[in-house]
Amino acid sequence: MFNKRVKIKELLSWEPKEQEVTVMGWVRTFRNNQFIALNDGSTNNNLQVVTELGKFDESLLKRITTSASLKVRGIVIPSLGKGQKLEVKATTIEILGDSDAEKYPLQPKKHSLEFLREIAHLRFRTNTFGSVFRIRHSLAFAVHKFFNDKGFVYMHTPIITASDAEGAGETFRVTTLPVENAPKNEDGSVNYKEDFFGRATNLTVSGQLEGELGATAFGDIYTFGPTFRAENSNTARHLAEFWMIEPEMAFYDLEDNANLAEEFIKYLIQYAMDNNREDLEFLAQRLAEEEKQLPQDKRSELGLIEKLEFVVNNDFQRLTYTEAIEVLKESSHNKKKKFQYPITGWGMDLQSEHERWLVEKHFKKPVILSNYPAAIKAFYMRQNEDGKTVAAMDILAPGIGEIVGGSQREERLDRLEARMKEMNIPAEELWWYLDTRRFGTVPHAGFGLGFERMVQFVTGMTNIRDVIAFPRTPKSAEF
Repeated sequence: MFNKRVKIKELLSWEPKEQEVTVMGWVRTFRNNQFIALNDGSTNNNLQVVTELGKFDESLLKRITTSASLKVRGIVIPSLGKGQKLEVKATTIEILGDSDAEKYPLQPKKHSLEFLREIAHLRFRTNTFGSVFRIRHSLAFAVHKFFNDKGFVYMHTPIITASDAEGAGETFRVTTLPVENAPKNEDGSVNYKEDFFGRATNLTVSGQLEGELGATAFGDIYTFGPTFRAENSNTARHLAEFWMIEPEMAFYDLEDNANLAEEFIKYLIQYAMDNNREDLEFLAQRLAEEEKQLPQDKRSELGLIEKLEFVVNNDFQRLTYTEAIEVLKESSHNKKKKFQYPITGWGMDLQSEHERWLVEKHFKKPVILSNYPAAIKAFYMRQNEDGKTVAAMDILAPGIGEIVGGSQREERLDRLEARMKEMNIPAEELWWYLDTRRFGTVPHAGFGLGFERMVQFVTGMTNIRDVIAFPRTPKSAEF
């Protein structure tokens, strides 16, 4: 039976006492017709399988090539090799799947991340991506554990929706109409009455609006699902398809919201440090090697694990948008015109370079910015009494800039309707959303955390395309 096998991660923790064992995995290397480095994906560490000289047919040994899959039965014995306390002395070897060593693109050598993106279907078999995706799994599990332990209800919000929560218009359309010959109205616009849903629909950019409906019934809910932005951004920070975590909480204000978001981020990081130490140490070493190639001023002051410990053990810096603009304006960086986008004054939208400067150069820790100008924020954010700002907050992290965006939501119907009118958002299409303000409205708040950016932060990977299995970016939908 196949399920009698022992995973290599577990086996490597045993004391060798000549136990009989069955292991399965893929060949990483085969040296001297004697030593097989076997890996099954449960850990980056390989198991050494020893094939006694003369015991196995030459024809079988020839088939033990890089990436061939094997089923090995053998005896666990102490190892004389360096860095390993045990190995398996093979009694039987069965080849489950051959691999043509000449054609296999992942030879046992160092490959660039760019090259590995081109063979994303095989890159999980490398140590780097083994570590990244085991950590991604842990973080996903920790998301559910954190909210479950706090009594939140997990909601699945729709992937196909008729609303654009952000009002940005950068959406992927969903239609069954023929693209080349869509039915038209008299004014030349597309007649969606013939479409599957009878109206224009798109892939969701956020589950927030539907999440608010849940929060006004259950109190605390969260969503965790795929979101889509048709933003033509070919950067190391953007994806067209990514995963978002969006909690919504009734009876919360902006401060409660910021407190939960900070606690949540620290919990996720701590969970990875407690459960993926081996993978984090591997990635920390990899990052240190990579940074040696950079000029001194571009290197991180802390190693990956030190950075994660620092974030967990320190309070995030909190300040308002107005205070941040003042700090940036007065900075020598701005005065020496080193920002690509100079700080022109209050009301401007902060760019990634400004966020990263605040976090990495000035405060040297994560920053929670709050109370942004209403003009640069979404319609649903609660308007502050100053008439200029809204109760919004962003959390900025070292290395990547914004990691969380959230706000207290506008619970006052008259204020919300006035704001929607001002921003040309049709109230009749969002009648269901406005009903929550008509029937027992409450102060409530929520935030969105881009899961891939969180994985990036914890793993130290510099490109977001390397923390999602099959990245979707402009002109790229391979695999």
